[in-house]
Amino acid sequence: MLYPQDSETRQVISLDGIWNFKADKNDEGMDSKWYEKPLRDAILMPVPSSYNDITQDMEIRDLVGDVWYERSCFIPEAAKDRRLVLRVGSASHYARVWINGRKVTEHKGGFLPFEAVINEYVNYAEENWVTISVNNVLDWSSLPPGYVDTFTINSDPPKELKVQQYYHDFYNYGGIHRPVKIYTTPFSYISDIDVNTDIDGVNGFIRYKVSAEGECAKIRVKLLDESGAAVAGADSAEGLLTITGAHFWEPGNAYLYTLVAELYTPAGPVAVDRYRLPVGIRTVKATGKSLLINGRETYLKGLCKHEDFFIRGKGLDNAVNIKDFNLLKWIGANSFRTSHYPYSEEMMNLADRYGIMVIDETPAVGLNAWDLNHPVFIPEKINKDTQSHHMDVIRDLYQRDKNHPCVIMWSAANEAATNEPGAAAYFEPLIREFRQLDPSRPVTMVFYDCANAVESNVTDMVDIICVNEYNGWYLNYGLFELARQELSQGLQRVYDKYKKPVIMSEFGADTINGLHQNPPVMFTEEFQTEFIKTYVELLDTFDFIIGEHIWCFADFQTKQEVRRVVGNRKGIFTRERTPKAAAFFLKERWNNKKEAVKNI
Repeated sequence: MLYPQDSETRQVISLDGIWNFKADKNDEGMDSKWYEKPLRDAILMPVPSSYNDITQDMEIRDLVGDVWYERSCFIPEAAKDRRLVLRVGSASHYARVWINGRKVTEHKGGFLPFEAVINEYVNYAEENWVTISVNNVLDWSSLPPGYVDTFTINSDPPKELKVQQYYHDFYNYGGIHRPVKIYTTPFSYISDIDVNTDIDGVNGFIRYKVSAEGECAKIRVKLLDESGAAVAGADSAEGLLTITGAHFWEPGNAYLYTLVAELYTPAGPVAVDRYRLPVGIRTVKATGKSLLINGRETYLKGLCKHEDFFIRGKGLDNAVNIKDFNLLKWIGANSFRTSHYPYSEEMMNLADRYGIMVIDETPAVGLNAWDLNHPVFIPEKINKDTQSHHMDVIRDLYQRDKNHPCVIMWSAANEAATNEPGAAAYFEPLIREFRQLDPSRPVTMVFYDCANAVESNVTDMVDIICVNEYNGWYLNYGLFELARQELSQGLQRVYDKYKKPVIMSEFGADTINGLHQNPPVMFTEEFQTEFIKTYVELLDTFDFIIGEHIWCFADFQTKQEVRRVVGNRKGIFTRERTPKAAAFFLKERWNNKKEAVKNI
């Protein structure tokens, strides 16, 4: 799926801004056909954003069900001879779209884009109305999974209260979270581009394939360096480009070429469509104890993140994203994981440009009831319907992110109950699909502790083992020596059994900014620093550890519960992006820790 872009042959029309909005508090919108006419008693709502924290209405914040968005737009007369596509960057978690009262498309899944050709639905001489309903309900067939509890309130008249339940530790924000666009292409157009890169000494290679729809007499490609000079090219839809003395995409040193694809039809010598794809030449390989980027042994230094900020929730904010990358650069990080769902395309584009490596994760979080007496990989919970949707997500994620040099591995899930007997049959075809789609990148999965990784029915299926541990926080409270000893033994057991490289993919402690005590106690900034120091000093003693990702980059919102003080406070930065004491410890460590240990 190509990201919408303006070019000589394409135009992007943004529908972002202020939309009309109505919460469907009584579940009447579909039966009353709200999509057929303008919404009555609507309020204003920004797009993109989560709707939950925008108003002062607790019923809207906690609503379980549909909300409705609408806005008008005009399509210029000049677009009559163009292919028109409506594209929604993401809507959580189930969306239906109408234009002028006619249903255009629907989509399941809250973290990936969807689009539809809309030529037959729009008017060129008058106003058009776009209506989108978004449902935030999580069930056992969705990712993340969940279920809804219904309670009767003894009021007059009696009232039904719906409560969304789920097992993942971040707030179930709803709404249109990423940009809404209409873009144009010619009717004969470039529909997809695939690139794979390789390196031999100082030379780089790009194997490419350009797909097209409609009439196609010829496809021509040329490769431009960052100065705009052509360094390679071909008059074919697929082939191999050789770049002598190539610049490679590396962590912290992101060199991007531009592959210009042009489509010609039998009608004439002028290209009818043109698309520009950024390309980074780099290789990724996992060995028994190493992660090799461009043949160099590389250590991952970074944090897990969330798409989360004040007021806008999970809504895309380019200012926040740029700030986050500046903080990653400041602290000396070279990577992050998209915990626990695919991030926006805009974020991935920035990671390409900043040279930040990304572990790209599906929304398969919360596949664990944390109760051995209540398994989840059973027919009435995580079942074939869930697996089918998970497979769709993997395919869509690959299609969206396959060409990003920043993506160095795929993560199939986070902290699933892989010790259950049904987990192997669930995950085996999913991991196999990742490998078939993309042999060039390793596949991983995140295990919730060392014991889970050792006992799991899935660990042997992955190339790199990601392990989360909170020993010293959720157990052995503050007993750093004991936590270090148990963690050391656990990590060694993981490697001894599987002989695969290990990433310490989560570890951290909730910390209230400005709370201090010496000797350190839980929730203070001193405790967070000592906790992280205990872990990373141990990690340095193992040659099979290939990275450390702190949980987490910044404080974020969660559902209400007694163990969370207005959200999860394990951030190295506060939710408003001010550094805690641990950030300065990590800055010194990571800026002094070499990116690559040796050439292989």
